[in-house]
Amino acid sequence: MDNVLITGASGFIGSFLTEEGLKRDYRVYAGIRRSSSKEYLKDERIRFIEMDFSSVEKIADTLEDCKKQGITFRYIIHNAGLTKARKKDDYQRVNFVNTRNFIEALIKTGTVPEKFIFVSSLAAFGPGNPETMAPVLLSDTPNPIELYGKSKLEAEKYLNSLESFPWLIFRPTGVYGPREKDYYIFFKTINRGLETYIGSKPQILTFIYVRDLVRLIFDALPSSIVRKGYFVSDGREYDTQTFAAITKEVLGKKTIRITVPAGLVKQLAAGLESLYSCWGGIPTLNRDKYNVLASSNWRCEVEPLQRDFGFNAEYDLEKGVRETIAWYKKEHWL
Repeated sequence: MDNVLITGASGFIGSFLTEEGLKRDYRVYAGIRRSSSKEYLKDERIRFIEMDFSSVEKIADTLEDCKKQGITFRYIIHNAGLTKARKKDDYQRVNFVNTRNFIEALIKTGTVPEKFIFVSSLAAFGPGNPETMAPVLLSDTPNPIELYGKSKLEAEKYLNSLESFPWLIFRPTGVYGPREKDYYIFFKTINRGLETYIGSKPQILTFIYVRDLVRLIFDALPSSIVRKGYFVSDGREYDTQTFAAITKEVLGKKTIRITVPAGLVKQLAAGLESLYSCWGGIPTLNRDKYNVLASSNWRCEVEPLQRDFGFNAEYDLEKGVRETIAWYKKEHWL
């Protein structure tokens, strides 16, 4: 039975990674913070390790303690990170600096795994060209438009700079599913009878259901492929109206459609960001968030992923939304 360490195990994607590892008979070690919730980590087979990535020394001490107990990891899935932050510097600190600290500690302690999978994001490359509407290609020069994507890109660049380190990078598009809290806001809005849009320009979206993502990651662990990066989506494209239509059908709701001028949202985002900057915070609606919501092209190249791993998503958006909303209702979120 192989050991796999999953960092960020208490989060949305991390909890599903943990379940998938157990399902495949791995000995799963969940890397969490002392303050992390274990709400979705109830299985008694899970082994917990408190991990502090704030310095090389702290994480190296943890790795050394593992070695003393005879614990080594054949595989590591580094999923820990921030998608939202209270302060701008938090993205760089958690998504880049902590990743670098972790890898330096692995090298320092001689505990480099057979494969190190880094869960990045399409945000590290940014959206595609809004004029040509061509998909983002692996050969494109990354151009992230938000602090989150920039911090993920910095971590990717660091991995690329290492000689012989066995990394593999996956950049999922919009990840949704049970337990997720960002798309949940969209579902909740539709459930209340409202359908909102920013501007009149259509937006092309791509998605990956969380169960498909974790299945891909575990399929990739024993493969011989290393030192490559991939975009991950279900291979289909959707516009915002289709996403709303599927959600309305599943919920059995009719909505009032509201279109807010893009310029107004942009001004509001800038104003809120200036206000919050007085105490170093970031509002939920900020200029980065506006850039993401206003970008019209989130297509991405998935043929390399399909070719190298034989990956085909089991969930299209309708199937995934139905399962997700069923879970929200069961848990009384909706």
